[in-house]
Amino acid sequence: MLTVVAEDGSTRGSVTLLDEIVREGARRMLAAALEAEVDAYLAELKDLRDESGKRLAVRNGHAKPRQVMTSSGAIEVTAPRVNDKRTDPETGERKKFRSAILPPWCRRSPRIAEVLPLLYLHGMSSGDFVPALEGFLGSAAGLSPATITRLTAQWQDDQKAFSERDLSTADFVYLWADGVHFNVRLGEDRLCVLVVIGVRADGSKELVALADGYRESTESWADLLRDCRRRGMRAPVLAVGDGALGFWGALREVFPQTREQRCWVHKTANVLAALPKSAQPGAKKALADIYNAEDREHAERAVTAFADTYGVKFPKAVRKVTADAEVLLAFYDYPAEHWIHLRTTNPIESTFATVRLRTRVTKGPGSRAAGLAMAFKLIESAQSRWRAVNAPHLVALVRAGARFERGVLVECSQATAA
Repeated sequence: MLTVVAEDGSTRGSVTLLDEIVREGARRMLAAALEAEVDAYLAELKDLRDESGKRLAVRNGHAKPRQVMTSSGAIEVTAPRVNDKRTDPETGERKKFRSAILPPWCRRSPRIAEVLPLLYLHGMSSGDFVPALEGFLGSAAGLSPATITRLTAQWQDDQKAFSERDLSTADFVYLWADGVHFNVRLGEDRLCVLVVIGVRADGSKELVALADGYRESTESWADLLRDCRRRGMRAPVLAVGDGALGFWGALREVFPQTREQRCWVHKTANVLAALPKSAQPGAKKALADIYNAEDREHAERAVTAFADTYGVKFPKAVRKVTADAEVLLAFYDYPAEHWIHLRTTNPIESTFATVRLRTRVTKGPGSRAAGLAMAFKLIESAQSRWRAVNAPHLVALVRAGARFERGVLVECSQATAA
């Protein structure tokens, strides 16, 4: 077939010659794969024959053509059929050939099914799919808002299964905890999602738990942490969070042996809020001198310098630092390579930027359950891109009780030496 190609490489219509080549190649590859699948199926059964000597499984032409949405666009498929005369000895029903490549119900590839929810999660309204993707994929099949609704219905089941999984085989040495709030379109109260992300002994980051809380209360956090303990989670060595008293009260109850580290991003914002604008630039630099210090000794000197500079005029702002000095400087007792990870709750904050984008587009999820499932799926999709902490081999030493001074390993416990 001849095709008229313009100077820009396009054919008549909106599809380029390159697109047509890709789709035709995909169609031929799929057709060949389906034929090979049927050939292999029949080859296994070639020796099975009925009383008259005829084969029990033979080809039976082709099914009606149908369009399948793939990452290469919409392609037309004519699947081969099989006439299988065997019967199931238990049920007495005729056996049927079912393609593993292209099941009878399949109208789009699994990759398309993965992309649509992610686009929805990252801000595209369900009503925008057809005009936005029809030209790109070459067809609107499988792109209706109802399709997205059916796909998202599965998220709540996935989130429930995640919240019931066994944690006894996972060892989380560090934890970040934070509460993220957003509106619920069909509810009066805002949704508060309690999130816990951990660092395994191999240095990799992983979502540990996620739950619907009530204003980050102590009881809500305690319920979440108790549930993690019930499912086998060990006490972490260090937990990082903001100044919300609810989490820390719950942590002391459930995992009293875990050390505390306050988030410096939240603390800096709280301190600057207690200062006039004219004093904020200098105070911000002075605070940075504390959490960017060479070691704990220099950090303590920086805290003293901050108190001397601002204590007379702004005692309230200074108390926010001096009263929490121990839990603000706890990260200095761990490997220097880990300091950048342990002084803030940034892993949670950066991940939830996409949640806030999604809720701005839809004016919030329709229900609290839908909002929780949305948050879970967003973190799940982001998790594959999380990088391990610096010097991941040192995380296991922290769990084993190794001692660090000035961020450098100086002593291991007997268990580590063994």
